[in-house]
Amino acid sequence: MRQYKFDNTIYNLTLPFMMKGGIRMPKNNIVASLDVGTSKVAAFIGEVHEDGHVEITGTGITPSKGLRKGVVVNLETTTNSIKKAMETAKMMAGVEVNSVFAGVAGGHIRGINHHAIVLISNKKNRIITEADVKRVIDQAKNIEMPIEREILAAIPREFIVDDNKGIIVPPIGMTGTRLEALVHIVTGAVTSIQNIIKAINNAGLSVEDIVLQPIASGLAVLDDDEKRMGVILVDIGAGTTDVVAYVNGTVWHTGVIPVGGDQLTNDIAVGLRTPMISAETIKKDHGCAMANMVDGKAVLDIPGIGGRQSQSVSERVLAKIIEPRAEEIMDFVYREIQGSGYGDMIKSGVVLTGGTSMLNGITNLAERVFGVPVRVGYPQGVNGLIEKVKEPMYATGVGLLLHGAEERKKNKGVVRDIKPNHFNKIYKRMKDWLSDYF
Repeated sequence: MRQYKFDNTIYNLTLPFMMKGGIRMPKNNIVASLDVGTSKVAAFIGEVHEDGHVEITGTGITPSKGLRKGVVVNLETTTNSIKKAMETAKMMAGVEVNSVFAGVAGGHIRGINHHAIVLISNKKNRIITEADVKRVIDQAKNIEMPIEREILAAIPREFIVDDNKGIIVPPIGMTGTRLEALVHIVTGAVTSIQNIIKAINNAGLSVEDIVLQPIASGLAVLDDDEKRMGVILVDIGAGTTDVVAYVNGTVWHTGVIPVGGDQLTNDIAVGLRTPMISAETIKKDHGCAMANMVDGKAVLDIPGIGGRQSQSVSERVLAKIIEPRAEEIMDFVYREIQGSGYGDMIKSGVVLTGGTSMLNGITNLAERVFGVPVRVGYPQGVNGLIEKVKEPMYATGVGLLLHGAEERKKNKGVVRDIKPNHFNKIYKRMKDWLSDYF
């Protein structure tokens, strides 16, 4: 682990990516992930086997009270939650972990599409090289943005060689005079990401890599056919709802809706005059997103606020409180996708994940709004403690483990320590998706 100083703050960073610098071999094939969310902190530890499969050996879940809509608002509380979650996971796995693959999300995330063109530098035979591909991606990332924002990801959507369109993988070895790239650029607020990293560092951990949380979730719940045909991933968290559109196997659009499961809980607490903690339990145990699916005769005992007497409320009344807000979330997502211009390219439907995707009737509601098939995405692709991570709320943590396993495989087990000239360079590295092809 190395320490780097930026704005008089010390950060511990361990970044595994291809740049000049020192290298060190990891002690073993253990990877760890950290999903720092609005409602929970989930720490997972996995062992990567020779065949590439990941076996989960440790889990730790703690409540998260230091974030609001994915952004740190209390550094100390967030740090303590991270420590507790990771200590529980390490105790279960029986291993020591010093670094993690972490996720980032929140209302500060923005996605834009950009286009770049370069001429092929090898004028003798016009063969496109890896350097040409990297050059066109760098050109696409050359966009003006406010000083408080930074590029998190540059995801190639399509390459064009002269007039040959629809090339999905980097056209290295092809012949042409002009190379174009359509690239999806994801940006985030510098300070928001610094605070996530600082909380992880304060918990005694370094950061191996940071990945956009909904993209990590997609690794765990989507299959390749869905991505090729076109699919919308809707990750409904406690504070926000993240949206990712996949077309032709890659990310074409990302968006963040500033409404999530906490808003449903708040509506229940206000509507039924019950404490928030009771409202959350009622939502999980008895909530439904469509009132016409509920038996009007079923009655619930609702605790009062401040010691007031409890009251009896029918489950249909509860559903009538939940349905408008759930429909509002789906309407926001629908408008986000239609506004992107890619709504007609989504052939395989919509996949819901995140904790709120477990709400009874929400797939029926989503199908009514979107007019396409909808399913709930459960984490897959891992072995081991399946029962502890099989719920959609753990999709991000599992996806981060899968990402970590791929990074170890790609780098042949080598973890590289990089000393950036400026701390913000970490954000330019956070996910250079082009490296997936090399």
